[in-house]
Amino acid sequence: MTNWSPNSWRSKPISQVPAYPDQAALAEVEARMATYPPLVFAGEARKLKKQLAAVADGDGFLMQGGDCAESFAEHGADNIRDFFRVFLQMAVVLTFAGSQPVVKVGRIAGQFAKPRSSDVEKKGDVVLPSYRGDIINGIEFDEASRIPDPARQEMAYRQSAATLNLLRAFAQGGFANLENVHKWMLGFISDSPQGERYQALADRISETMDFMRAVGINAESHPSLRETDFYTSHEALLLGYEEALTRIDSTSGDWYSTSGHMIWIGDRTRQPDHAHVEYCRGIKNPLGLKCGPSMTPDGLIELIDLLNPQNEAGRLTLIARFGADKVGEHLPKLIRAVEKEGRKVVWSCDPMHGNTITAAGYKTRPFDRILKEVQTFFDVHRAEGTHPGGMHIEMTGKNVTECTGGARAIRDEELQDRYHTHCDPRLNADQSLELAFLVAELLKKDRAAHTMKEAVGA
Repeated sequence: MTNWSPNSWRSKPISQVPAYPDQAALAEVEARMATYPPLVFAGEARKLKKQLAAVADGDGFLMQGGDCAESFAEHGADNIRDFFRVFLQMAVVLTFAGSQPVVKVGRIAGQFAKPRSSDVEKKGDVVLPSYRGDIINGIEFDEASRIPDPARQEMAYRQSAATLNLLRAFAQGGFANLENVHKWMLGFISDSPQGERYQALADRISETMDFMRAVGINAESHPSLRETDFYTSHEALLLGYEEALTRIDSTSGDWYSTSGHMIWIGDRTRQPDHAHVEYCRGIKNPLGLKCGPSMTPDGLIELIDLLNPQNEAGRLTLIARFGADKVGEHLPKLIRAVEKEGRKVVWSCDPMHGNTITAAGYKTRPFDRILKEVQTFFDVHRAEGTHPGGMHIEMTGKNVTECTGGARAIRDEELQDRYHTHCDPRLNADQSLELAFLVAELLKKDRAAHTMKEAVGA
């Protein structure tokens, strides 16, 4: 790769960068972190890329979700377990309905930095630097908390390592066993409409498992029934942190980011001649690229050529985040440009970031708008003859009241009850499961249409 190194981004313009007052302390932390063990391994990233290549070919669905911004305060085993449990429930709903593999990628174990629309935040007459995520500064609205502190990068690294350790144990140690499909139910959704639907689905899966066991296929002899592949991802925003964890893979000689299996470039940092694109083009991990309303077809092709010049399937996931009222206008143009140029990508729908409003003094996202964007995303792909390959959502396993609507109909005035997010509003477990059932129906319809087309073609 021409003129690329893990630090070549430093010679490029950069946006969304914190102003560290002590550059010497920052350099010390980054140098120390460059000696730390990797959080993830190149072989795992290659395995994820291979699974995403199948999605790009129409055989699979990417389920990507997790916290808007992880926090140091909420790092508990119960929170991680509850998130993973809801994620498994959603994945099993999608797998059963879509009859195709679901690639599981969490926004976790590294999602600590957040881009902001303004460098400052104002309350009354007080103006302070914006909160940019726990890896950079504190959420408390006081001068000391808002000073960017490089020591927070090491705290984020340690939390990511501990989170990954627990996730690997859950994914490989029996918790993900399909025989536990009934045990994944969270208490507060067990009596909801989604809880009842999930219970019925779990009964069908249990019956299937009983049949398979009767003919000699069980979790002991088939590890795929008791284990699952689970990957981590985050926005590669803080490039000094990413550079410190960029390593050469001894088996291939290629550079990988070892901070997460998949990293993405946000809608605010995707300028082709800027630092974030420069860093990401040189690592071999699967990449995500957020595509908002300002993305043009020509601009998208330019970025695809920079980030995936070999046109490698599974390398690049395009994450569409337009808003429910704009997706129908913008998405078709981008799909047609990608198809015309023969580019291999995964198309994923982010129905969260384009649908944020303010209600009762809180940032929120109406559930009906989220559903509408997902529905339109599938409609557009069906019309264009392309594969709706994934979904990217902000969610939690906690019983929060941050997004309005859903089967339990959270009202504007109820947002204050359990509004816990450090940044943007997340779907709670009940809403997440409701969304999974909707997408499952869309996948089923998509599969039926595809089967009919193949039959007519035959």
